[in-house]
Amino acid sequence: MSEQTGGRERAWSSTAPPGEFRTYISAEETPKEFTVRAVILGALFGLLFGAVTVYVGLRAGLTVSASIPISVLSISILRAFGRSTILENNIVQTTGSAGESLAAGVMFTIPALIFLGFGSWSRCGASSSSKNMAILYFPKAQLALTCSSPANVAVPLPAAFSGDLASAGLTLFS
Repeated sequence: MSEQTGGRERAWSSTAPPGEFRTYISAEETPKEFTVRAVILGALFGLLFGAVTVYVGLRAGLTVSASIPISVLSISILRAFGRSTILENNIVQTTGSAGESLAAGVMFTIPALIFLGFGSWSRCGASSSSKNMAILYFPKAQLALTCSSPANVAVPLPAAFSGDLASAGLTLFS
């Protein structure tokens, strides 16, 4: 019991004060997360919702996010196949949503590059360079947008972005 809560146990909350935060899944637990059925179901959802996104996007000119429908279907289908964990559902939802988002990005980008006169090798180069720029700059942007010090980052960042290289006199970005 805590004297801050007036003598009663506080329910789980993701916004608890720093000293009172409890994780949803304790460190002692080892629930299933990255399973074959989660990856296959996520890939199937990615294909299904990706096809729907491309059809609706080309037909109506807009897309909708399939993240919530994939999440709901994931919970239902994995429950029907037996016990599942929240982490396993997270893998299915993330995989399916990534496939759907990839289809939406390709649907709008490839026709634009074709209309601009880029050949197939130029399109591959443009796609590859934009992907590489996103991979390199996202952690730095995340660091700049979330906090002022790398020590305060709540998510793991590569050592190159957390300031370890800066102490050796090396920098990736100016």
